[in-house]
Amino acid sequence: MKADYAVPEDLYYTKEHEWVRIEAGKCRVGVTDYAQKSLHEVVYVELPKVGSDVANMQSLGTVESVKAVADVYSPISGRVLEINSGLSDAPELVNKNPYGEGWITIIQPANLQKDLTILMKPAQYKELLLKISQK
Repeated sequence: MKADYAVPEDLYYTKEHEWVRIEAGKCRVGVTDYAQKSLHEVVYVELPKVGSDVANMQSLGTVESVKAVADVYSPISGRVLEINSGLSDAPELVNKNPYGEGWITIIQPANLQKDLTILMKPAQYKELLLKISQK
């Protein structure tokens, strides 16, 4: 790859560059290192409403940067249980730590096993990044 992107091995990924971490039956969701580096300096994050139902690949909100505005898509179907309200005051956490403090939301999955069949494993996501970097 031309650029160096972090791709943790314990996550699932989408082709739109969101990640999912399964934590005790719930799913923490955020944007990938590739996404945050592509956006550059994140200045605002629009978060989903707690209690709202989301469908697989439905927009959860947006991430705005000095360069662009990008939709954040739900990698799974379910109900929004929690949002990272810290992003309201510190949206730059998406840049500084996209897989940690920069997470977006936690979702209670409706049908996790079905949704996992659609998501990419780390090796598949790395292949996607390689293809993108060769364009």
